[in-house]
This record gives sequence, structure tokens and C-alpha cells, in this order.
Amino acid sequence: MSDLRKEYCRKCGTLLMQDEIAMTKKLINRGTTIYYCTNCLAETFDVRREDIEEKIVYYKCMGCTLFQ
Repeated sequence: MSDLRKEYCRKCGTLLMQDEIAMTKKLINRGTTIYYCTNCLAETFDVRREDIEEKIVYYKCMGCTLFQ
């Protein structure tokens, strides 16, 4: 049995991927337990979804431990 809990976007209720949880922690607060999907993060920060996706790739390439 997996020890991973399913998390959902606080705003729209979408089931989240691990990268979305990591990006929420990176942009909002590392200790948060409230998460947002890529679309809602983009809306919150007034950027395009693609901008968030590019940052996810960037942080993965940089070796950020949140994205492992």
C-alpha cells in the first residue's frame, strides 16, 4: 500500500500531481499544506500556465529537492 496521500487543489478541486504540490511549496511556502493546481497557481500569480510549467522544469534541472 502506498504511503502517498492524494491531494487536491484548494481552489478548483483538481487531483494534483507531485510537481504541482512542489511548485505550490516553492511559490507560496515550503511548509504549506494547502496546494493549488498549475492553472490556479498561474491565475493567482497572474502569469501563463506555460510560465509555471517552465519553472517546474527549471527547478528540476537545478536539482531542487522539492521536485524529486
